[in-house]
Amino acid sequence: MVRKPARSDVKAASARKPNMREAILAAAEELFSTYGFNAVSVRDIAHAAGANPGSVTYRFRTKDGLLLEIYRRHCGPMNRRRSELLAAARRVRDLQDRLEAIVRAYVLPAFTSGSDLAGGGTRFTRLRAIMSAEGDEVVRKIIAQTFDDTSHAFIDAIHESLPHIPRTDLVWRSHFLLGALYYTLVTPERVSRLSRGSADGSDAGHAIEELVRATVAALQAAPLDEGAPRKIPGSNPGRVVT
Repeated sequence: MVRKPARSDVKAASARKPNMREAILAAAEELFSTYGFNAVSVRDIAHAAGANPGSVTYRFRTKDGLLLEIYRRHCGPMNRRRSELLAAARRVRDLQDRLEAIVRAYVLPAFTSGSDLAGGGTRFTRLRAIMSAEGDEVVRKIIAQTFDDTSHAFIDAIHESLPHIPRTDLVWRSHFLLGALYYTLVTPERVSRLSRGSADGSDAGHAIEELVRATVAALQAAPLDEGAPRKIPGSNPGRVVT
């Protein structure tokens, strides 16, 4: 059972929400992003929202339906913005500039989308990272339903700019981009700490440009020759990774 918030916190949270539906969504997003999907019950969500469990099931039917609505409300605007920026990026003639524009079209909305919602983009990004890590089949379907079409469009656009690199390699590299994006949004203080204060991890504009540059460089790396053995750096010449 998830630890329940104090009654005073519930009342304060409910007072800030314009209606019960929004209170339930905000409570569910906060609990999911903190404890994960499987550890949170409908009763936990209702308690945190200052509602009764029947109010949750009446509005969203199931916990799955509630999570799907959270994804829709955040990702609908983000995916639309990504599609708009991608369409503009694909019209850039210079291939190098186009590739940078494509990557920026993917990264930028993640920093800005959802900022007008309770918790902003950072809390939802934390939720996405936790949902992905849990491996729940229902959650996987929701993630695929929400993102796969947009992800395919970006990978295809990148492949058009880098036709000499196998699409499979680009799938891997875009997968790494997603991980970097999660970590950049969720733990900006790590950059500030490890740079000993010379960099501000919360500077979204700088973070976007660093992420774009690093991703473009990774995407342009030579294709991986799957037919050749991969040597371990510094190992015996005859030793390979199988």
